[in-house]
Amino acid sequence: MWDKETERTLSYVAKFYDSRKVGDVGPLGFRRSSDLEILLMCMKRLVKEGLLGPESTFLDMGCGDGRVNVLMSYLAKASVGVEMDEWTLDEFEPLKKQLEQALEAARMKLPPHNIYLFHGDACDEVLHKRIARDIGLSFRDFDVFYTYLVMHEEFSRLIAKKAKPGAIFMVYGVDKVLPSYNGLRLMKELSPMEGILALYRKDKG
Repeated sequence: MWDKETERTLSYVAKFYDSRKVGDVGPLGFRRSSDLEILLMCMKRLVKEGLLGPESTFLDMGCGDGRVNVLMSYLAKASVGVEMDEWTLDEFEPLKKQLEQALEAARMKLPPHNIYLFHGDACDEVLHKRIARDIGLSFRDFDVFYTYLVMHEEFSRLIAKKAKPGAIFMVYGVDKVLPSYNGLRLMKELSPMEGILALYRKDKG
């Protein structure tokens, strides 16, 4: 699953999006983009640890322009994203088209057709019913959840309440002090990956 060709392609995808980052400065300073080259190093470890694989279902709970979903699409069975700001989500298709043209020119594998993005509130039960209706995945079907350090507390409560036992919650953007969440156990042996990604597992039983 994680061979040299896959790693080469994922590295290309990560660099493509990282060269188009937004946030911290400028007119879109309120936005934050995950550093995909750093996230890619974390993903390699996740695959090695058996926490991410071809049967995994992934949900980005604040997907922005969908860049994390594109990266995850190569390694998961389904890569689903939810974004509240519709105008941000509108950037997904143009960016993906540019990426695909670049990948074709470099003779690399295009992103699989397993990316599903939805406009709405990731905590909205009605939206999750729509996701289940449209692609056949209920909230409880997801194995891995992801968020930048925005609304992480709200998302953690939803995951603790409705996700299946053993589900993983990935929180990007942490620092030295890692958050704690009721019903979710910090995976201390893995966190923080690359100094920026904390992993939590929903308690079993």
